[in-house]
Amino acid sequence: MRPKKTLVIGASPNPDRYSNICINDLVFYHYPVVAIGLREGEVAGIRIQKGYPVFEDVHTVTLYLGPQNQELYVDYILDVIKPRRIIFNPGTYNPDFAEKAAKRGIIIDSKCTLLMLSGGYY
Repeated sequence: MRPKKTLVIGASPNPDRYSNICINDLVFYHYPVVAIGLREGEVAGIRIQKGYPVFEDVHTVTLYLGPQNQELYVDYILDVIKPRRIIFNPGTYNPDFAEKAAKRGIIIDSKCTLLMLSGGYY
C-alpha cells in the first residue's frame, strides 16, 4: 500500500504549534508530507510554502486553520488538490466545507491527526 501523502494546511515553523508537531510526526512515521502556511519556513526538512501550490497525489489534507480562515482554501482543496480525505483537527470543523467535500466523495474525519498517527489508525 502506498503511503498517504499528506498536505498540512496552516503549517507553522513555530515548534509550539500543533501543525509543526504534526509535520514532525508525519516525517517520523514515514508519510510523504507537503505544507502550506502564512509564512515560508522549514520543519523536519519539509518546506512550508505560501499561496496555492499544485501538489500531485495528495491523499489527505489535514487542517490547522479555524473555520473562519478556511474559505480561502475550500475551492483550492476541492478543485486543485482533490484529496481522498480531509481531517478537521480539533477547533477546525466546518460543517459547510465538510458537506461540500462529502458530496464529492471525500472522506471526512473530525479527529486529531496527532492521535491518529500515534494510535496507529492514520
